[in-house]
Amino acid sequence: MSAKHDQEQDISTIDAGDLRRRDFVALSVATGVAATSLPAAAIPAGPPVVEKDVTINTPDGSCNAAYFHPAEGKHPAVIIWPDAFGLRPSMRDMGRRLAADGYAVLVPNPFYRIGKGPFYETAAQVDFKDKATFAKIGPLMGSIGAPGAAEKDAVEFVKFLDAQPEVDKARKIGTQGYCMGGALVFRTAATVPERVGAGASFHGGGLVTDKPDSPYLLAPKIKAKMLVAIAGSDDAKQPDAKDKLRKAFDDAHVPARVEVFAEKHGWCVPDMPQDDGQPIYNQADAERAWTELLALYKTALG
Repeated sequence: MSAKHDQEQDISTIDAGDLRRRDFVALSVATGVAATSLPAAAIPAGPPVVEKDVTINTPDGSCNAAYFHPAEGKHPAVIIWPDAFGLRPSMRDMGRRLAADGYAVLVPNPFYRIGKGPFYETAAQVDFKDKATFAKIGPLMGSIGAPGAAEKDAVEFVKFLDAQPEVDKARKIGTQGYCMGGALVFRTAATVPERVGAGASFHGGGLVTDKPDSPYLLAPKIKAKMLVAIAGSDDAKQPDAKDKLRKAFDDAHVPARVEVFAEKHGWCVPDMPQDDGQPIYNQADAERAWTELLALYKTALG
């Protein structure tokens, strides 16, 4: 293992089992830089999973992350990009669950340039009408949205995974992201195309913009099979985005499925706050998304 990648302690071996909502979504889109999981109690039992806290040194500092893998064997690796609330228990639940499905999973703190975090223990209590929310989230998202930041991280995260004895380097790597993490999936797949074989964006923000560095313009650099699951609320605001995504992938000969999956932006994340008194998280649609994700990885990661 490279000296650049220092593993911290092994935590456990686990049996896996006015800022309004639309203003926050607009912030995600404008920054161009949110995750599918179930509550811990709903995670199905599976093979033993090892969970570790790790530190990955990058050109911009030390990134703390959670690393999960089955207790035995070698497995394809996956990078999970969290949403704007970062690495927290709900993201760890996702990593743990995916590891129980047979993957070595890295869930980084995308905001390590600002601090170690976690910056939030849960998103459920966030008040989108509180100006302090905007004041806190804006700089966090800006740190990973800065030019070249995600690209540098992608390279180091892949290096870290390829150095782990639990990772089968003969198989491709997958990456998935939520809200702001959707754009980071595109950037990861385009930066390390020889290793990334599958990418999935769930209610991703800022995938199609008029900027020269818009994520959808990266399609010619991507060699992965792609799944882009769009929220109906986002589609209503930007109905041409799905068509631009499909065309970009088609023109680049990238196998991709682009579909409007569910209504609310953030539907995959169990600890999302309510939107006007209604839950954002939709368990049925989140489970559908998880099933589609596993099918993608099964076919694309070798």
